[in-house]
Amino acid sequence: MTTKKLINAKGHITPGVLSEPVDHINYQDYDLRTVMDKPRSRFARRWRFNQFQFVSATGPGWVFGMALVDLKLLGSGFFYLYDFASGQIFEHSFFSPMALGTRIAPYPEHGPASFNKGNVSMRIQPFDGGRAVSVTAPGGIRIELTLSEDSDPLRLVCPAGYNGWVFTRKSAGLSVEGEIRWGHRIWRCDGTTRGAIDWSCGFMRRETAWNWSSLAGQLHDGRSVGLNLAAGVNETGMTENALWLDGQCQKLGTARFRFDRYDAEADWHVTTEDGRVDLHFVPAAARKEKLNAGILASNFRQYVGRYNGTITDESGAKIVVQDLPGLVEDHFARW
Repeated sequence: MTTKKLINAKGHITPGVLSEPVDHINYQDYDLRTVMDKPRSRFARRWRFNQFQFVSATGPGWVFGMALVDLKLLGSGFFYLYDFASGQIFEHSFFSPMALGTRIAPYPEHGPASFNKGNVSMRIQPFDGGRAVSVTAPGGIRIELTLSEDSDPLRLVCPAGYNGWVFTRKSAGLSVEGEIRWGHRIWRCDGTTRGAIDWSCGFMRRETAWNWSSLAGQLHDGRSVGLNLAAGVNETGMTENALWLDGQCQKLGTARFRFDRYDAEADWHVTTEDGRVDLHFVPAAARKEKLNAGILASNFRQYVGRYNGTITDESGAKIVVQDLPGLVEDHFARW
């Protein structure tokens, strides 16, 4: 079997939505140059390459989110649990200088990812058709989830800045099995539990800012629905915006986010220019983080809440979204 690599023999990418899986992100083969066209060294290519993965799951009354990040100078991981009934959020963030204990293999379809520090362990292990996710942490945290039916992801590679690129592989609306233990709480997945996966990497713009929307749930008619929208990243003549209905991916137009950055309780209005998405998001809780370390910086706000409104599928049929849990994000990063 031929292994498909992202970078071709000339050291270039082929931008666009990819119809076939990419087995290997061979970033060291990329012809990375300075803005004055001077070729960069293999060492520079290694240290400029960033990777991250994010996984979320929405169950009956709860939301789970987890991220693993490798910025070479810094590795990090976080996870959070939100209980809609009590309004309580439990979150933990961990940092590791020089990304010690952080591993994200450059194989989008089958490569594992992990973050380990002390008595904290976070792992993502792909298998044929899905991903197994596990977390062990103090406070009685034991998480074992399986996100499956990952048969039609959106794969996209697009230019970033003057000489970089970003590759992303996303799925949403995936079925989820397993359970979460949080102290004395035990949350078990049921037939309505749905999840999302984001696998991203590249030579990203030195400073990047974006808004993001994610939804994964079950409609009243029993169909699975997933949504991924972003503005400010991955939109150089193309977007990562997509709708999944019963696991089938449909592309969407450019996304627009209207919100008040300085009012955490204010609603968000999320739309697309093709008129197919018109959603209002009401925040319930937030995970916030500010890091200013000179070379690296991050101003991160991710909100858990509920969506209401409509989405139109590619046949023109309107889908009513009523009180479906989901996420939005407002993020500035320097890396």
